[in-house]
Amino acid sequence: MQPVDVVGVGNAIVDVLATTSDEFVAAQGLEKGSMSLIDTERAQELYGLLGHSVKASGGSAANTVAGFASLGGRAAYIGKVRDDELGAVFAEEMRSIGVSFDQPAATSGPPTAMCLILVTPDAQRTMSTYLGVSALLEPEDVRLETVQRAPLLFCEGYLWDVESAKQAIRKAMDLAMGGGARVSLTLSDTFCIERHHQEFLELVAGPVDILFANRAELTTLYQCDLETAVSKVADQVELACVTLSEDGSWLVQGGEIIEIAPEPVEHVVDTTGAGDQYAAGVLYGLSKGMALADVGRLGSLAAAEVISHLGPRPERPLAELLPLLQR
Repeated sequence: MQPVDVVGVGNAIVDVLATTSDEFVAAQGLEKGSMSLIDTERAQELYGLLGHSVKASGGSAANTVAGFASLGGRAAYIGKVRDDELGAVFAEEMRSIGVSFDQPAATSGPPTAMCLILVTPDAQRTMSTYLGVSALLEPEDVRLETVQRAPLLFCEGYLWDVESAKQAIRKAMDLAMGGGARVSLTLSDTFCIERHHQEFLELVAGPVDILFANRAELTTLYQCDLETAVSKVADQVELACVTLSEDGSWLVQGGEIIEIAPEPVEHVVDTTGAGDQYAAGVLYGLSKGMALADVGRLGSLAAAEVISHLGPRPERPLAELLPLLQR
């Protein structure tokens, strides 16, 4: 296998995005801005109510490596799909954008996963996720020759909801560390942190070198205010990347905090994938040895591109943003 710059591990999901109203979200008993897990019956019910929708391969870590490839980086992905129509869509889309995806499709078990994303007029997204076969990622699906293709491993916290997938992530982290790679993790969601609080604390204090979290996720992790949480995480990871929505982001390294201003966006359409593309920009910058200020700005530029349209992945090559770093 050819070397790559980053290997992502996550839920292989097909996103189904639809614009809707706050009233619809409330009527369905959903908590606006959250991610909830649903079963097959509920997935079919919600899907039938959506009307017009946009479908695209997704999943948090998959979106990040897609953005990484859009910047011109070399990426590989580990995730599980079924040998069904959505599984074929996911695999073909990943390969068509230049991401190496050689995971054999499962021939039994639940269907390929889907995430129903409701986007309200304020551009907030409420996600209902049917994990399907993606949650059945197992340690044997994580191969040494894939993980050790790259000096960076990127993992998503959502996988922690199923024991076999959790063990697959642990194996990937162990293999990466054994090969001298840096381990990065996105905390994914406050509810995910609450479900696995102690284990996430141990991960951050242990194998994780680079952490991605938004304001709510970091304060939930440490159960304190933002400033205190930042001081705690600074002692535990090599680099913490804290997104602050319209306030930009902070890159925390040792005792230093680099404040990154948000990039202007004329009209915010959909915040789906903002954190994923921010991570793509940061990881790409780190892989190229950029100064931290440029690393953070590239993350902001990538996030600004994705929130300007519907969907969690870039509509234009993110490599077109690189010249902006010189301005």
